[in-house]
Amino acid sequence: MAASVARIRVRSMTNAPIRIGIGGWTFEPWRGPFYPPKWPIKRELEYAASKLTAIEVNGTYYSGLKPQTFANWRESVPDGFVFTLKASRFCTNRKVLAEGGESIARFVGQGIVELGDRLGPILWQFMATKRFDADDFRAFLALLPKSEAGVALRHAVQVRHESFAVPEFVAMCREAGVAIVYAQSDAYPAIADMTADFVYARIETAVEDEPLGYSDKDLDRWAASTRAWARGEQPAGLPYVGGETPAKTARETFLFFIAGAKVRNPLAAQALIARLG
Repeated sequence: MAASVARIRVRSMTNAPIRIGIGGWTFEPWRGPFYPPKWPIKRELEYAASKLTAIEVNGTYYSGLKPQTFANWRESVPDGFVFTLKASRFCTNRKVLAEGGESIARFVGQGIVELGDRLGPILWQFMATKRFDADDFRAFLALLPKSEAGVALRHAVQVRHESFAVPEFVAMCREAGVAIVYAQSDAYPAIADMTADFVYARIETAVEDEPLGYSDKDLDRWAASTRAWARGEQPAGLPYVGGETPAKTARETFLFFIAGAKVRNPLAAQALIARLG
């Protein structure tokens, strides 16, 4: 009930929903700090979905799954909960992205549409060594399907090389309607320009000596940024490279606490949900 109320409250503050979550739901150190003692492992997704509003699935990056697996996930979570899926590494970890059409088709065709209205954006993540090649990346964006089996698909790209921090990259993503992931990280540069009708953020700097992974000041800042994104505004203080202010249009917003001191991420997500509520 508490998570359902949180979902309703977050929706009521803006014209677009805000979804806050973590990466995956199976992690042994979460048993105790997040999952109650002796909670059945087979029901961890059910519990996580009762406390959070989204989960980013990393397992789909490494291997394909059966349609029934996605259907089972759909049935394990409440209305309004959303999964985002990290696309297969065979689509993004290649020298020539324009040659990945077959791998892309295989990924989207494996049964992800069984998630139904629980299917959120697909995350296409690139290695930190992947450099920006304008022609090749434009060709890659053209390969991303807008639908599968009648289900609309949305796409977000996470690039991690400084060569992407140019207006040309921002413009081509905006033209394609593909979101650039804002990733707050100590390891690589970030791009905060809004380029789609939704926003996708990954916060990757949790520290273990903070009980919630982040200070109260940091969590307050992410709450303010998340509200701004949902209103269609660009939060102040983030790195923008596009040289153009997008239209102020309400945008569905996804924010995930990922990496860093991973054991703290569920607590950080719950703390942010509470602030937004």
